[in-house]
Amino acid sequence: MRRAALLLLAAPLLLAANNPRTATEYEVQTGDTLGGIANKTGVPAPVIAAANGIPPPYNVLVGEKLVVPRQRKHTVKAGETGFAIALQYGVPFENIAIANGLDEDGTVKVGQELIIPAVFQPRRVARRSIPNSPYFRWPHDGRVLYGFSRREDGSGHDGIDIDVEVGDMVRASSSGTVVFADEEKTRFGRQVLIDHGNGWQTSYGHLARITVQKGDVVKAGERIGIAGDAGKATRPELHFEIRRDGKDVDPASKLPQRRK
Repeated sequence: MRRAALLLLAAPLLLAANNPRTATEYEVQTGDTLGGIANKTGVPAPVIAAANGIPPPYNVLVGEKLVVPRQRKHTVKAGETGFAIALQYGVPFENIAIANGLDEDGTVKVGQELIIPAVFQPRRVARRSIPNSPYFRWPHDGRVLYGFSRREDGSGHDGIDIDVEVGDMVRASSSGTVVFADEEKTRFGRQVLIDHGNGWQTSYGHLARITVQKGDVVKAGERIGIAGDAGKATRPELHFEIRRDGKDVDPASKLPQRRK
């Protein structure tokens, strides 16, 4: 985190290079995170953050167009140091260190392949504020069998149990990225976890079948599984949870109120 902050501070001192030879543009898609974009483009997340003036916690917005600096590569030769390589390319060593996870003393190894970040002037644009909470929809239209509860000792019911028929569709409550889609052996049987960004996640348990895979990007309302009675369910039911920063949130406080 400290290195990323230093890069953001150093970036205004770099030369402008907003042309096709040194940068490309990426439009943020639903479910994208800065880390995911870094994996797709092969450009380190701190470099993308600095190029676009994205402050911690490095959230990105759907539809936002990001500058992605193109990277050069350098294979370390005998006798070279990180500082000498930085001087050769005209790039501050701090930027090379951040892009490659190097120590601040400039130590590199012969044969090591280094990413040389393109120099750039970060964009100075007004960024839309990111809502604290995504919009959640009901994952199934069945009635609530058992609601959320929390006792003083921390025990209770972490989510809600929804009445289902085996074979019913279970849908994503909000858009996001699937981070778990597998057997959860202690309680829920087949389970799906979706990350919605900004610390929010939803969980779907007791599924008869999972229809997504880890890493899939899903939209709100998209099918993620088939309802069932897997795990320790006492009847066909969907166990649904909403979490913020790893802590359970009462789904009733986030889901739209149903008509009676």
